[in-house]
Amino acid sequence: MEHHKKSTWGVLGLAGCLLLVSLGTTSSLAQSSAESEPALARLSSSFEALSLRISPAVVQILATGYRSTVGSSESSLLSRQRSGGSGVILDREGYIVTNAHVVEGASRVQVLLARSLRGTPEGTSILKARGEMVEAEVVGIDRETDLAVLRIAERDLPFVELGDSDEVKQGQLVLAFGSPFGLENSVTLGVVSAVARQFQPEDPMVYIQTDAPINPGNSGGPLVNAKGEAVGINTFIFSQSGGNEGLGFAVPSNIVKSVFTQLRDKGRVARGQIGVSAQTVTTTLAEGLDLPQEWGVILGDVLPGGPADMAGLKVGDLILALDGKLMENGRQFDVNLYQRAIGDMVLLDVLRSSQKLAFRVRVIEREDDFGLLAEMVTPEKSLVPKLGILGLDIDGEVAKILFPPRRLGGVLVAARSGNFLYWQEGFLPGDVIYSINGTEISSLASLRAMVAELETGDPVVVQVQRRETLRFITFEIE
Repeated sequence: MEHHKKSTWGVLGLAGCLLLVSLGTTSSLAQSSAESEPALARLSSSFEALSLRISPAVVQILATGYRSTVGSSESSLLSRQRSGGSGVILDREGYIVTNAHVVEGASRVQVLLARSLRGTPEGTSILKARGEMVEAEVVGIDRETDLAVLRIAERDLPFVELGDSDEVKQGQLVLAFGSPFGLENSVTLGVVSAVARQFQPEDPMVYIQTDAPINPGNSGGPLVNAKGEAVGINTFIFSQSGGNEGLGFAVPSNIVKSVFTQLRDKGRVARGQIGVSAQTVTTTLAEGLDLPQEWGVILGDVLPGGPADMAGLKVGDLILALDGKLMENGRQFDVNLYQRAIGDMVLLDVLRSSQKLAFRVRVIEREDDFGLLAEMVTPEKSLVPKLGILGLDIDGEVAKILFPPRRLGGVLVAARSGNFLYWQEGFLPGDVIYSINGTEISSLASLRAMVAELETGDPVVVQVQRRETLRFITFEIE
């Protein structure tokens, strides 16, 4: 009996201990839940505060102009079209940055501000008063980065600071602001998927990739970090459906800052060079030249009489750093040089054989004849919609600035249009189109006629001359 009591008390004691443990665990879970909820609430509140701070500087842009309907059943007509996009105020004096393709070719540009400048009462309704529509002037357009600067007459405006895109890291939270499908002043949340996407080996442009939902109409809106700084300008998406599929791309803010400043102050962008051809060091290259490292940047060419040549740089020099920043590959070198202003002095740390040297080199303006050609095109005369290019017939003036042609005829790609589709294997300004699927192209008219016969899904092989060499560009019509 005594044994039974002891056993009973033992069981009861064990049950009590389990109950206390259970109660303690429940209490711990309740406490943990109580602690996590305020943390989530604080996170939500911080996004809310960030949105309230940024939204007043985000604008909707409405552009009106005439566009060619080449390729449609009404191939000889121009149609009046309205297009829309987004922008962000970067200066309290009324300067706005957006994408070039949003306003290019427009005869009239209007900006819908996020709020009325005349002031409205702050009520409790979730439906806020519509912002004010104002006229905008196009200050300048830079097709290479697909950026444009507008100015409105209004002053003392809310604006967003540009951050340092070099500090952007994969996985960081970002907010995308804009007017997708005309739904003004929307915001979406995502992460930085990649910090530097490049779509053409010859192209110094890189893009920030994000999975923050971006749709048509978001173009030109800011990509904002958790500090409330614009680290990019949303520019394009990859999509099979035409809508968001988690692949959005933004021009990094450091490039935006350089282009914005030049367009605002001068109306054009002058790009720098130092007269070198920089290449990425590969394993084969390192073994063949007996280099001390299998990574980095090597000078494949130093142009005679150029700034680098005058400073003392030589073919085969390894570039260790530019202005103290480690150079890991040729693309990084080009991108960092791309952002320098004309007249700047850059410091290059160089390894020559086993000797470490330092050179100060002046940045000079890059010749940009193709940029000048882009000024000669107009959508109604030059657009080839199915290829997403603006083309020119090669007359005497155009031929003067091209590399010696490999054959007669052809069409010059002067610029890529706003609906440029073929990023992975596409055209570059300066390409000369000689044939499509083996059929020779003699003029812009013959190119349009040939392309008009192509249907969605048709394979296309285009022979072009790029600088001195011929090459094939292949894709399917989308």
